[in-house]
Amino acid sequence: MFLIGENLNVMSKKLGEAFLNRDAGPIRKMAEAEAEAGMDMIDLNIGPARKTGPDFMEWLVGVVQEVTDLPLSLDTSNIEAIEAGLKKVRTRPLINSISARPERMEALMPMAKKYGAPFIGLTLSAEGIPRDANERGLCAAEILAAAASHGVAEEDIWIDPIVLPVNTQQLQIQGCTEFVMMLSDIAPSSKSTCGLSNVSNGVPAHLRGIMNRTYLMMLKRYGMYSAIVDAFDNELRAIARGEMPGLEALIHRVMDGEDLDVSKLSKEESDYVRTARVLMGQTLYSDSWLEI
Repeated sequence: MFLIGENLNVMSKKLGEAFLNRDAGPIRKMAEAEAEAGMDMIDLNIGPARKTGPDFMEWLVGVVQEVTDLPLSLDTSNIEAIEAGLKKVRTRPLINSISARPERMEALMPMAKKYGAPFIGLTLSAEGIPRDANERGLCAAEILAAAASHGVAEEDIWIDPIVLPVNTQQLQIQGCTEFVMMLSDIAPSSKSTCGLSNVSNGVPAHLRGIMNRTYLMMLKRYGMYSAIVDAFDNELRAIARGEMPGLEALIHRVMDGEDLDVSKLSKEESDYVRTARVLMGQTLYSDSWLEI
């Protein structure tokens, strides 16, 4: 899988102050660490950045490019900041993101074409977050049609089904999973991606890793091309690179409906099976799901 590091984020507890003060040192160190961790791309998430977005994005791109040649994902809702980043990058970037809202498509599709930049198509419409796989499919179709009308190639479109937190939106998890299964029929030349860590938002910190890793294995089975991830989860990275086939095979058995006896599994295997059952909606989420 193609991995995009999520750790250069304005909301980061570690880096928030560096972003605020434009302190380049910690930002360079994080970019170097993400590159050394084996990421394929680095996401630069500056949030809305309403007041100084363009200037800040230009500065941030420059700082990161001082230490790595990895391509960058320009992650902001500020349209002017995205263009400022597009003008500054040395390698082909990714626009993160263009939703199915008309104003976003009208402003950003011409920009994607002008700069030859692929983009993440976010399955979010004027009506809000889709309720199921079919509504995600409708959003994706709108994005694909708009892109085609602006001459953007389908292979430059990365569709994001919007992963929501399992602890508050458990039913929505299946909608994401089902949509990933559908995407190859809707747009066979497009790619898929997601903000993987969203699935564990609000989950106890020590349990977020296993939730993220389990969901990655499920999405990977259905052809997920890429994910925006914690660059420093070594086990997650190993799964993405196909280095844990036994664990993936176990999760596939759960997905295929096999009724596994967790008492006959190792503690690690049992924990992953229990987590897969939560993500499939077979077990109601609670913070103690591994103990049930």
